[in-house]
Amino acid sequence: MSRIWLRNPKAVHLGRNTDATADGGIVIDTETGTIVELVPAGREPVGGRPVDDGASSSGPAGAFDEIIDVSDHVITPGLINTHHHFYQTLTRAWAPVADFPLFGWLTNLYPVWARLTPQALELATTVALAELLESGCTTAADHHYLFPTGMDDAIDIEVEAVRRLGMRAMLTRGSMSLGEEDGGLPPQRTVQDPEVILADSRRLVETYHERGAGAQVQIGLAPCSPFSVTTELMRESAALAADLDVRLHTHLAETLDEEDFCRERFGLRTVDYLDSVGWLGDRTWLAHGIHFDDEEIARLGAAGVSVAHCPTSNMRLASGIARAVELEDAGVHVGLGVDGSASNDASNLIREVRQALYLQRLRYGAEAVTCERVLDWATAGSAAALGRDDIGTIAVGRQADLALFRLDGLAFSGSHDPIPALVLCGAEKADRVMVGGQWRVIDGHAIGADGQALDKEALIAAHREEARRLVSG
Repeated sequence: MSRIWLRNPKAVHLGRNTDATADGGIVIDTETGTIVELVPAGREPVGGRPVDDGASSSGPAGAFDEIIDVSDHVITPGLINTHHHFYQTLTRAWAPVADFPLFGWLTNLYPVWARLTPQALELATTVALAELLESGCTTAADHHYLFPTGMDDAIDIEVEAVRRLGMRAMLTRGSMSLGEEDGGLPPQRTVQDPEVILADSRRLVETYHERGAGAQVQIGLAPCSPFSVTTELMRESAALAADLDVRLHTHLAETLDEEDFCRERFGLRTVDYLDSVGWLGDRTWLAHGIHFDDEEIARLGAAGVSVAHCPTSNMRLASGIARAVELEDAGVHVGLGVDGSASNDASNLIREVRQALYLQRLRYGAEAVTCERVLDWATAGSAAALGRDDIGTIAVGRQADLALFRLDGLAFSGSHDPIPALVLCGAEKADRVMVGGQWRVIDGHAIGADGQALDKEALIAAHREEARRLVSG
């Protein structure tokens, strides 16, 4: 057994519903990638006798391979991103849509995104994952619904990028089947036939979906939104997800325009529509979920539906403020998502924690929305939204997915309490990040699964060139 002792952290956010302490540190088994011991303050681990501090040694049985002094670090569970569109890193801060709400934003970007190529997607995905990783994120959900000509292997490309970076991911096979000619929002060249969508969805699940504790790559089914897919595809996707035992994801109740669309096209509010197509169940997690009334919140909670709260995107597009506290109190699992980098302009999850805190305090006040609560949304809540119980908290037997943040520099000077400081003073980057017992960020820089530092300069140069090509046509 190979073990690492992260000794004497400045503070640890273990996650919700725990009475344990880890002030003396965390012991990790690097072979299984799990947490094997939480050490109380002033104590040494009971599971092994330490060798020389900081040294690597086979040592006697039970000795540690490495002891790392983390007294300058705040440790949290690895942050979990429940909603993203990786490809959108190519269209950040594009002036023609900088000041549009959702529908105008989409209709102007669809023609640009329709020019996506495999190389562009590979670069966009790598940039998104690296940025997330360096912000303390260890697991990311992506909603990829764009499959123009030549992009049949889009999810396969994402799988390879995830494996290269050594992260975990829930990659959803998104879809659009309702084009402009049939009353939908997207242009016809961006939609696919339902038969093609469902066949590829089955292929991806059967090829890539991993089950059980420690899964690295999982696949979900994700028709894009009520205004871009047919009712039939929604129903067929729900049936296929049940058959394959995978999760369902879609945008819902993001804007009042969407609510109006559902009333006009289906004669139903969004949650009624969700129920009518067989999606009102615990397999489903929804992106945004802003415009629900009291009765709908109760129904979502009773059904075990989850919601990905995306505060920055919701503010950027002026979509509204999700009723996150009421959703959670009703039994909905609330997680956090950065959303696409064209409606957030960043893929930074620790920054999203702070945004969630402040946006939700506008609705509910400071006492109801604590620093610990929003950290739980980004960790345990997000894990539950993705249907996972092996990540999202720091506990014996859980995956050793950890984010370590330093509270140094001018931004933290004068701060007193580490956990509030992490959120309130605006942490931007993690110093170290571990996924399954392996370091994936060291000294603030992403390290690939091959153990080599990511060549970010080359990545940025290639990514910028693809971004220029995409918007110039």
